[in-house]
Amino acid sequence: MLRCGYTTGTCAALAAQGAAEYALTGEAPEKMSVMTGKGLLVEVQPEESGTDGSRFWCAVKKDAGDDIDATNGILIFAYVTLTAEEGIAIDGGEGVGRVTRPGLDQPVGNAAINSVPRRMITEAVQSELDMHKYEGGASVVIEIPEGKKKAEKTFNPVLGIEGGISVIGTNGIVEPMSEQALIDTIEVEMRQKSESSDDLIITPGNYGETYLKGSGLEAAGIPIVKFSNFLGNTLDIAATLGFSKVLLVAHIGKMVKVAGAIMNTHSRYADARAEIFTAHAAVAGAGKDTCRELMDAATTDAAIEILDREGLREEVIRSILDKVQEKLDHRVQGAYEIGAVTFSNVYGYLGETDKAEEIIRGWNER
Repeated sequence: MLRCGYTTGTCAALAAQGAAEYALTGEAPEKMSVMTGKGLLVEVQPEESGTDGSRFWCAVKKDAGDDIDATNGILIFAYVTLTAEEGIAIDGGEGVGRVTRPGLDQPVGNAAINSVPRRMITEAVQSELDMHKYEGGASVVIEIPEGKKKAEKTFNPVLGIEGGISVIGTNGIVEPMSEQALIDTIEVEMRQKSESSDDLIITPGNYGETYLKGSGLEAAGIPIVKFSNFLGNTLDIAATLGFSKVLLVAHIGKMVKVAGAIMNTHSRYADARAEIFTAHAAVAGAGKDTCRELMDAATTDAAIEILDREGLREEVIRSILDKVQEKLDHRVQGAYEIGAVTFSNVYGYLGETDKAEEIIRGWNER
């Protein structure tokens, strides 16, 4: 079994509790503990602690368990200063990102410390204040010295979080290999785009992004979101957020899967590219030997080469795109207009659905 870890939010709350205890007792804590939203108690020893006379701090090392996490092993510091006024004020310092665009958990200008971690920090510090019968409050500043460098490996720059990483976590625990975090990130980016546009272009990744730069579609000013392999989730999120027109732009290697109603395009879930190509080629009149070649084709580009040789490319691609449109319409259920454009890195533009042509024409006429 894979080992769970704990979130940056849990680390920040642990560090804040330790720093508050230090401020109230004058003694560095030997351990800190918080109860996570998952109902699991996390208990750690501080990696560092100290004081300059007015501020007291503790640091906790992030442990992501067996999850692949860019923040694993970094130190998260909490600096606590006791105040005469009641209440817990929370801010971010070095290495904690700042929100620069609307649509995130925190308003523009705030430190990127999400709501759940803020609540955990508040509860952890307030529990220490209550325990020691301190009638005032506290100021808490979270710092992550490696945060700015680590942020380069996250989605933060795309989301408009600048200067560091986010302090996040909805239940306090990191579940290894979880795909939900990536889907949540995609949803956040789409929510941001929805505030400025009713239309959206979605593409799986770098191939699509590169193609779009040379396609002329960027000139229309439509926002673009990369969805990795999570097409089905992305289509559902677009419906929830109220988009009006969505254009799917994808390499034929991904697009052909959509023709088979494969809505998570990672190969570990399904890979019927050769079978789908072969079926559509057979309907278009391909002979037995050609179908066998297509079944054995190592890549979609190799399949297109075979179709070109047999004079079947246009008919087969059109047949595949018609089926793609059908599957997209079935998933979307009329929530918005959807179309698709496909391409190859070797052959360039391959085709688009009728609905995509209509959507693009409308954008160009603006």
